[in-house]
Amino acid sequence: MEKRQLGRSGLRVSRMALGTMTWGGDTDSEEAASQLVAFVDAGGTLVDTADIYGEGESERVLGGLLGDLVPRDDIVLATKAVARRTDGPFGGGASRGALLSALEGSLRRLGTDHIDLWQLHAWDTTVPVDETLAALDYAVTSGKARYVGVSNYCGWQLATAAARTSAVAPLVSTQVEYSLLERGVDREVVPAAEHHGIGILPWAPLGRGVLTGKYRSGTPADSRGASSVFAGYVEHHRTDRAARIVQAVATAADGLGTSPLAVALAWVRDRPGVVAPVVGARDTGQLTGSLTAEEITLPPAIRSALDDVSAIEVGYPERGL
Repeated sequence: MEKRQLGRSGLRVSRMALGTMTWGGDTDSEEAASQLVAFVDAGGTLVDTADIYGEGESERVLGGLLGDLVPRDDIVLATKAVARRTDGPFGGGASRGALLSALEGSLRRLGTDHIDLWQLHAWDTTVPVDETLAALDYAVTSGKARYVGVSNYCGWQLATAAARTSAVAPLVSTQVEYSLLERGVDREVVPAAEHHGIGILPWAPLGRGVLTGKYRSGTPADSRGASSVFAGYVEHHRTDRAARIVQAVATAADGLGTSPLAVALAWVRDRPGVVAPVVGARDTGQLTGSLTAEEITLPPAIRSALDDVSAIEVGYPERGL
């Protein structure tokens, strides 16, 4: 798998990341181990989790696989804080106390002495941004985090944080939902990221599974769309507009002799500013399908057609006068 620089940092990562949101829940430790081995064997390095996934179980499962199964140094380990909340003065959010407590908890569950990429999971309107960013400084200067980034920041939030970070702990990444079905970040987040030298890590690059084409004629019983937990998550992208885009992706896949999944993933992977889409899989077979995208480079004509069918309206002031 090819490697890319993460923003303007010296960190190089695989151009696909392995997501672990369901680990410790729908994905048990045995299946997680199989996925991790398949990903690393394919040349993958960036593995993403969060302290809130499975109430910490995702981190525990991943931590239990590092060392004996996969060498810790073979992995760029990424996790997130902010969204995990409990009662008490330091129970959650982006305060200094909450963040440093969350960092210690992640290190403990992951069984490691440092996080390679520590990310703020969301903007916290209740905490001064300078306090939040000071916690990132401490994480880096203490050696407990090597690099820092953010997730789910809108354009002005990303630009504000990037402009106020110190040289000690500059933001190197932003993780946002980005796919042929969700291109809202093209308006302001992508330009802000490019201006500040921040790499983009798209989550849900397959449109929450809809871009695979599995929902074109119904809802498979074993899919997330049939799950009481994830049905609403998937339904968000089951619209008439999405159906037109999915049809275009399927047509492109037929012409290239590959899968809709590979086409959709290759499209977002090679968008300006994108470093590595974060792909979560139900099982190893599904992950193997995602890995086939590494072999695909979309021809300009197909890329242009997909750009057109998925285009979003960009108004003033983003479009200019």
